[in-house]
Amino acid sequence: MKFFKENIKSSFDFIKVFIKWFVIASLVGLVGGVVGCIFHESIDIATHLREEKSWIIFLLPIGGLVIAAIYSFFRSKGRIDTNRVLEAVRENEKVPFVMIPLIFVSTVITHLLGGSAGREGAALQLGGSIGYNIGKTFKLNKKDLHIIVMSGMSAVFSALFGTPLTAAFFAMEVVCVGMLHYAAIVPTVISAIVGYKISLMYGLSPVRFLNIEVLDISFGMFVKVAALSVLCALVSILFCYTIKKCEDYFEKWFKNIYVRAFVGGVIIVILTLLVRTYDYNGAGMDVIKNAMAGNAKYEAFLLKIIFTAITISAGFKGGEIVPTFFIGSTFGCILGPVLGLDAGFSSAIGFVALFCGVVNCPVASVMLALEVFGANGILFFALASGVSFMMSGYSGLYKSQKIFYSKIDDDVIDIYTK
Repeated sequence: MKFFKENIKSSFDFIKVFIKWFVIASLVGLVGGVVGCIFHESIDIATHLREEKSWIIFLLPIGGLVIAAIYSFFRSKGRIDTNRVLEAVRENEKVPFVMIPLIFVSTVITHLLGGSAGREGAALQLGGSIGYNIGKTFKLNKKDLHIIVMSGMSAVFSALFGTPLTAAFFAMEVVCVGMLHYAAIVPTVISAIVGYKISLMYGLSPVRFLNIEVLDISFGMFVKVAALSVLCALVSILFCYTIKKCEDYFEKWFKNIYVRAFVGGVIIVILTLLVRTYDYNGAGMDVIKNAMAGNAKYEAFLLKIIFTAITISAGFKGGEIVPTFFIGSTFGCILGPVLGLDAGFSSAIGFVALFCGVVNCPVASVMLALEVFGANGILFFALASGVSFMMSGYSGLYKSQKIFYSKIDDDVIDIYTK
């Protein structure tokens, strides 16, 4: 009888927690989805204007000054970036509400004027701030605030990319590599689904490439995919290293943030004139689509690394994940045929493998492959994720990301990414 009563009480406790998270996570998903849709539309409008009026890129240095000014005005709030959101999940770091308008406006400026950046950094900051501030409104305790921040990250990421599973697992996996925050699985999945549903109602198209031709499973194919994945892992190390060294040099050479932003903008303008194409300005989704169709320039992945590293180091905002998709898909498209793989298929492998290499999230990477490319070939994508995860070592895009478990031993190492 006592055992029965204890189980009934325990069941009611779980039901109460479920209802709590269902309500709060749904609200976070609703708000995150709406904000994500407005943000997505703003980026699209900015990109369209830039493509129509190519001269606008000459205003990029001025845009850098504006971004530096608005962040400088709120410097009393402390560091306002994606790393702060990650720390809010692991520690008791606050995520200020002002992060929402700051990252929104600055990312739109970056895309409008031709900076080479993505939008996932904005998604994580928008979502993290939304989740944290809704959590504070509901007077959640410190541990629950960690969960609701992940829920917010999941909501906006899902709305922007149309990948709810990837968003949920990425939010749980990215903070501490080797650990999944399973206590957050219900809130992150609920908020991701709600955010995704809002984006569909708004009319946004999810990122999908379902026409990729997957060849028959064979030992030779697995060897070729593994080889390409090793090369993608090396490129991911190069990308992360280039960004971090570029940031170090910019901070050393241009200590004044206004000079840094202006000079970075000028360099991007000059590089754009030198390469005689606007392919490397903005996110570059058209280039990714062409790579999936088997068409990419040999130098594209290297130039995107350079453009993105300078953009981020100068202080422009947006993120590095969409540039990662650009780099991975173009690199895979070029190197795949050398290994005997179809260009479109190897582009898809590069897309997933490089993502895994820079964020150290193999589970989210497999989910990404499943949602973007479909179930066909999922074994190849899983292999690519695993190989890239291991061979990318302890490098990563986010300075506040921790590698909790070793990638090669059953051992706790608890270090920050390099």
